[in-house]
Amino acid sequence: MRTFLHPERAFAEDAPVFTPARSRPTPARSPLALLALCVLFALSGCTAFSRAVKEGDQLTSERKWAEAEAAYLRALAVDPEASEVTVKLRAMRKDWSQEVYAEAERIHGTGDLPAAQKLLVRALELDGENEPARALLTRTLDARVEAAQKALKEERLQDARAEFDAVLAVSPDHPAARKGVDQVQVAWARRWFKTGQQLEEGGKLGNALLAYLRADQERVGATAARERAEAVRQKLRDDVAFLVVTTPVEDKAQSPDVVQRLGAGRLASMLPKELPIRVVTDAPESKVGVKLDLTLERVLPLKAVEQSQRSHRYLAGNRSVPNPRRRQYEDRLLQAERTMEEVERKQAGALREYLRRQAELNTVRQTAERCRERERKVCLELIQRCGEAASDLEKPGQVPEECNPAGCATRQCGQEEQLLASNAAVVLQLEKQLDGMLEQAESQRREVTRSRDLVFREPMTVDEPMYSDFVYDVELHRLTVKATVTSVLRDLLAAQAAPAPVTQDYDVAHEDFSHKGYDRYGVLADPVQLRTELELRVDVGDKAMGDLARRVMERFDVYRQKRLEDARRGMVRPGAEDVVETAVRVLLLTADKPPADILQPVAQARGLQRPEAIFGK
Repeated sequence: MRTFLHPERAFAEDAPVFTPARSRPTPARSPLALLALCVLFALSGCTAFSRAVKEGDQLTSERKWAEAEAAYLRALAVDPEASEVTVKLRAMRKDWSQEVYAEAERIHGTGDLPAAQKLLVRALELDGENEPARALLTRTLDARVEAAQKALKEERLQDARAEFDAVLAVSPDHPAARKGVDQVQVAWARRWFKTGQQLEEGGKLGNALLAYLRADQERVGATAARERAEAVRQKLRDDVAFLVVTTPVEDKAQSPDVVQRLGAGRLASMLPKELPIRVVTDAPESKVGVKLDLTLERVLPLKAVEQSQRSHRYLAGNRSVPNPRRRQYEDRLLQAERTMEEVERKQAGALREYLRRQAELNTVRQTAERCRERERKVCLELIQRCGEAASDLEKPGQVPEECNPAGCATRQCGQEEQLLASNAAVVLQLEKQLDGMLEQAESQRREVTRSRDLVFREPMTVDEPMYSDFVYDVELHRLTVKATVTSVLRDLLAAQAAPAPVTQDYDVAHEDFSHKGYDRYGVLADPVQLRTELELRVDVGDKAMGDLARRVMERFDVYRQKRLEDARRGMVRPGAEDVVETAVRVLLLTADKPPADILQPVAQARGLQRPEAIFGK
């Protein structure tokens, strides 16, 4: 029975609340409790808002600006649409700005321009319409520019640059400050250029190079630092140059073309251009390098012809062979027919089982109908006896014993009914199984028909090409030029016995095949296309010179490795002049792969923004 609550009692009684099975149970709340909770929240919000506004007003009257601003911001966080709080906050910030401006004006009068500028910026942040503060800030910036220009005239470049940067931090478009920065850069460039000249006159070329580079990076074009840096760099490269003194090649093979490839010019072209390696014919004393003596012992051209055979496959004709695809289709047809036989066998078995079960079902159904007929007759007889007994009763309203309804509900046919239901279910399942077998048989029959069509349409034989191999004669022509060169490498500064000469053979070979043409078999003629002996003589000379250049580079690597170790020992104080001199020379010796542990500290010590400028890049 459903119970309805009276509307007045709905708020006084707790109604049951439906709780989902998988959710966390929560205590039931009445609508009155929810309403009270909402009112409580609203009252608490209003209380916090009013309290923050009162606190802001009190702090404003006490001129505690930061605390007042925080209080008004709390009030706005509760109600962002409160226009009266926004007006109070703006008024408070105006008063705060006036107080900050007064303090800035006082400090400006004492001459502390940085502190005054900081306060004036704060005053304008609080009130962007504070025109007196803006005007005083403009005067302050102009005064700092004048102080920076005075420091610039007195050669206090760091102080001047700091003042100009401070002005530009507040006013990036200040014309006088931007012009002053350019003047400071020019002054720095001139100072570094003058320092470079003094170092160059004192013979400290490494330090002078870095000074010129710093001047050029401070202000490009303000001085002739770039030209002087190139000249000093060239002097340093000449000072640390590794000399390769070459003498005229002794030609014992009477081959001037090969001797020409072994000349000093070819050696210089094969050495790295960025390294200070000089190939000369004469060297002054006390210079680091090697002396190279070359002797061309012999140049021997060798020609050889070798006979061999090759085979070429060509089409000789066609022949008829059994069609492999027809064999595949026949196998597929045979497999489909066998599958069809198996499906039909299973279909016949399913049909026999279905017919047997259907006959059993008919028998059970007849038995159940006869049982039902017997029950119906018995029940009719009971009803007839009940009527007769009821008419013989003397007192109306009484029920005779013959009218017991249990006599018609004997359930004597229950077993027959259960057997009938189970047989009907089995027959239904067999019927579905028989329908599935019929569909499978029809599908397999279509597959057999398609396979038979493929077999009949495919020809029994196909044409297959016949290939044959044709053997023909081939000549291998090989031309080899071998040069024997004897070289002697001795150090210019080493006071030791002459080293043993090194004799090395260099050979360059080229080969090509040739054969006749046979049009009948599809073999195209291939004539000999050997390179000329002159070309190979040039190549063998270049090969010998490349090997000599490699040996010279090995000597140069030994030389600069020693200098590199000396420079690394001084990296504990990279700003010292003697360390810079050694480091710059080592960097020029390692221009192909400059070591970062030397390049970076030296560049930072001299304030270079682009360390690669040391190499002229």
